[in-house]
Amino acid sequence: MITVVKKNGTKVDFDAKKIVSAIVKANGATPEHQRIGADKNGRYNQKIADAWIEAISEEIIANIEDEASVTTADIQNMVETKLMTFAPMVARTYMDYRHTQELREAAFKTVKSSMDIVELKNDEVKDENSNKNPVIVSVQRDYMAGEVSKSITNEVLLPVEISKAHKDGIIHFHDTDYFAQHMHNCDLIDLAGMWNWGPQHGQKITTMLSGHGIETPKSFLIAANQATQFVAQVASCQYGGQTFTMTDFVGGRHDADINFVDVSRQKLISDIKKENAEDGIEMTEEQVRARAEKRLYKEIKQGIQTIQYQLITLQTTNGQAPFVTVFMYLNECVAKDPQKKEDLALLIKLMLEQRIKGVQDEKGNWITPAFPKLIYVLQEDNIEEGSKYWDLTVLAAKCTAKRMVPDYISEKKMKELKGDVYPCMGCRSFLTPDTEGLGENGEHKYYGRFNQGVITINLVDIALSSGGDEKKFWEIFEDRMENLVHKGLRLRHERLLGTTSDVAPILWQSGALARLAPGEKIDKLLYGNYSTISVGYAGLYECVKYMKNVSHTTEEGKAFGLKVMQFMNDKCADWRAAENISYSVYGTPLESTTYKFASKLKERFGVIEGVTDHDYVTNSYHINVREEIDAFSKLTKEAEFQKLSPGGAISYVETPNMENNIDAVLAIMKHIYNTILYAELNSKSDICEECGYTGEIQIREDEKSGKLYWQCPQCGCTDQTKMHVARRTCGYIGTQYWNQGRTQEIRDRVIHLATKTRSAC
Repeated sequence: MITVVKKNGTKVDFDAKKIVSAIVKANGATPEHQRIGADKNGRYNQKIADAWIEAISEEIIANIEDEASVTTADIQNMVETKLMTFAPMVARTYMDYRHTQELREAAFKTVKSSMDIVELKNDEVKDENSNKNPVIVSVQRDYMAGEVSKSITNEVLLPVEISKAHKDGIIHFHDTDYFAQHMHNCDLIDLAGMWNWGPQHGQKITTMLSGHGIETPKSFLIAANQATQFVAQVASCQYGGQTFTMTDFVGGRHDADINFVDVSRQKLISDIKKENAEDGIEMTEEQVRARAEKRLYKEIKQGIQTIQYQLITLQTTNGQAPFVTVFMYLNECVAKDPQKKEDLALLIKLMLEQRIKGVQDEKGNWITPAFPKLIYVLQEDNIEEGSKYWDLTVLAAKCTAKRMVPDYISEKKMKELKGDVYPCMGCRSFLTPDTEGLGENGEHKYYGRFNQGVITINLVDIALSSGGDEKKFWEIFEDRMENLVHKGLRLRHERLLGTTSDVAPILWQSGALARLAPGEKIDKLLYGNYSTISVGYAGLYECVKYMKNVSHTTEEGKAFGLKVMQFMNDKCADWRAAENISYSVYGTPLESTTYKFASKLKERFGVIEGVTDHDYVTNSYHINVREEIDAFSKLTKEAEFQKLSPGGAISYVETPNMENNIDAVLAIMKHIYNTILYAELNSKSDICEECGYTGEIQIREDEKSGKLYWQCPQCGCTDQTKMHVARRTCGYIGTQYWNQGRTQEIRDRVIHLATKTRSAC
């Protein structure tokens, strides 16, 4: 008996009568003179029609009788092919009916999934983003809108082959819930460009916010407030992460930019002198300045608190805090004004101190917030004990041990690889250096640039589809890169073409990204190196493991892994040269997709030891989480792969609680400086409200169901609402728990750092 696999995955016995019934219905819905059974003069004969329909049915049955199973879609395709031969108009009626049914099914699926979101029954969506609370109505509304947008994207906007490859886990077309709109991924906000445009053009108004003119801030505190408002509006106009630099608060990137710390300083000096005059008090200039500095310190501290608390408590239109990163780089300041660098150092110090403190929950516990993410640049004058800003680096190490941030960029390695130092967008995507000089005067430009979007290729699926045959592997790789990844990225690019600046004035008109005129198209910003577009990849470890039966930490595995990486870079170079679009290889920060890829691989290829025997696929080029390796060796080995991920990548080391071992944290930081461009430490600082435990909340497995859950090791509490767990899962810190696949990956992570310090040499 032939088995028919229906669209929902259920299986039923084949019934030939259903084929006859479907053709009869299509025939009956077609005008008589165009039906099966009509002669050339349009005269219809029912007996002839019945005979022809029976013959068509028997021919289809003959085609499938040797098959053990067949899908509903396969049978429908055969019916269409036969009808096109015998009666094209009947075939058209049949196809129209089929299409209508598919649209109804898609609509029903969308409605059902949307209602499941409201009732918290949609586990796939509920666990999709560890920084969104699915109980909150604004999050639910965003998820419901996302389900409709996904349906439009998959059923209308994407070609069948791209949509199918996405559904089958062969590629991941990122952010399908936003693709229907003309929105981009992530960006570097140009705060200096927003604040200084007015004064440099002799105007009080620096930018427009919600249709209202914003004047140049007259103090650091006002600038801090404005920055958070800019961030909130930017976050509501794009779907990725955004980064701004603390340097812009001191006007450090350009000589003409305003130092808002000094604006407050001069105002305080003036106020104190006025107070002294009114009170008849005499002070020297040094005494006035000293008193002003004390007041300034308080104002700056208040401003830093404002930035942190505003960014944590703000909710964007999609129901979450902005995915924002704060860049802290002392050498970003122009050398002509040493005061700016000293002011920047103070801002960084207070930012780190505020983050170490954390934020309070409703019961007063000090917990680790997810945002803002912090990036601290390691440089020559802060990396060695005794260097000018060493104390700042020690403070950063303490912050990492307590709160998992900041992450670290090596000035030394970034200059070697990119020629310049600038932050990543979002959690890890880096711009292509502007070798042509995109600034107004031909200087380098990084802020105000953005990423158009991402498509990730599943490297594991390529390997398994090749059956281990290297020749076939490269053939499949070539085909998927050209016909799925490249074609899909072109769709992302073309979706943005023709977008006018009016769709997001904060971005395109008010200086966050550009100063375009109303109605002007953003097209010129989509070419050259102004914006990037990303070729993501996942599962290099499993790919190498299947093809070579070794990890890519071995020499043989490394050679093959680097060849895979180079292949993607060569493709990007070819496309970039041909189209003037800045394609770049990007180490995808999979979150829920790691589970989806793993599930699809099991469906297609079964369970293969070391490859598909877990519920997750390893992120980008990372060494598998289960592989025993020390922190220093891991960073050294991964640095070779990070070089070939110029569109963005980050490495990490997994550590226990490091609050009592800051020397070890500093040793890793020194190793990062000398070895790898961008890396982070994943420390642990969870809290159980039930018993007050602080440390690492454990992951357990239910013996009956096999389901993973979180448990306090001290009191045994398993109520997730009473535990604060923070883990880094895709570059950002997640605090709302994760799906089963990602939870399994977190559980399997080995600790890369022993409790004793080892040399970073």
